[in-house]
Amino acid sequence: MTRKLSSFQCWMREIWQTKSWYFMLLPGLAWFFIFKYIPMYGASIAFKDYNILKGIIDSPWANPWYKHFASFYESPYFTQLLSNTFLISMYKLLFGMIPAILFAVLLYECRNVVLKRWVQTISYMPHFLSWVIIYGICMALLSESSGLFNDWLQSLLDRKIPFLSSTEWFRSVLIASDIWKDLGWGAIIYLAAMSAIDPTLFEAARIDGAGRLRLIWHVTLPSIRNLIILMLLLKLGTIMDAGFEQIYIMYNVKVYDVADIIDTWVFRVGLEQMNYSVATAVGLFKSVIGLVLILIANQCAKRWEGSIW
Repeated sequence: MTRKLSSFQCWMREIWQTKSWYFMLLPGLAWFFIFKYIPMYGASIAFKDYNILKGIIDSPWANPWYKHFASFYESPYFTQLLSNTFLISMYKLLFGMIPAILFAVLLYECRNVVLKRWVQTISYMPHFLSWVIIYGICMALLSESSGLFNDWLQSLLDRKIPFLSSTEWFRSVLIASDIWKDLGWGAIIYLAAMSAIDPTLFEAARIDGAGRLRLIWHVTLPSIRNLIILMLLLKLGTIMDAGFEQIYIMYNVKVYDVADIIDTWVFRVGLEQMNYSVATAVGLFKSVIGLVLILIANQCAKRWEGSIW
């Protein structure tokens, strides 16, 4: 007679049978624990008057506990920093995802294999360039004094446009350079999802008389709908990260009103002035907002069966 196993025993037996998989999982879990969970203890300095000589443990607790959060909220730059961060992130999200999807569709529809590989290779290259190099390219093209584009405007229209030092143009340059840098790289995952679409779906649509545009609209895009929702969710989680490296390299005092984001302010005020508690409080504030946005977006995505959990 076979003895009936409890649920715990079944669970342990399943783990033992797949022990090699769990063993391979251990290095990844160890990395996350060491580099992601242990440093979370440092977040406690957001609630302390941190002194670098005393260390985290011996530094006194802030009074009141929300002192550093309040100092950021009461800062005259709070509204400007928050709006700049949200606007630049939303522009990157909206104007960055759609071109990547369209570019992936165009590559998928391209029947010339050689041309397709060349275009893919060239479109991936900007992703591997640092923002310093990209800023150098922008300077060579858009500089008001010696930029190629402004020289052309001067000769044709007798005028120049301060693309890099004007509050009217700076965000456009920021978003355009970000799209150019990651267009090809962002299209990879959509292209991979398209390559997994069942070919019989296309055959059935062709038999029904669908042309190429209808195939894209009724087969290709619906087949990657869940992936698009998933990517949107992941990007919403980092909506407060507007791109510190890019903005810190490209901005200047003349465009602070439209370019100064939370990260650049934290770097100037929190780290350059060694005010670590304020920097940590602002970082915690950003993380909480990102978590709330992910929870809201995931609830909305459940309606289209594209939620993460």
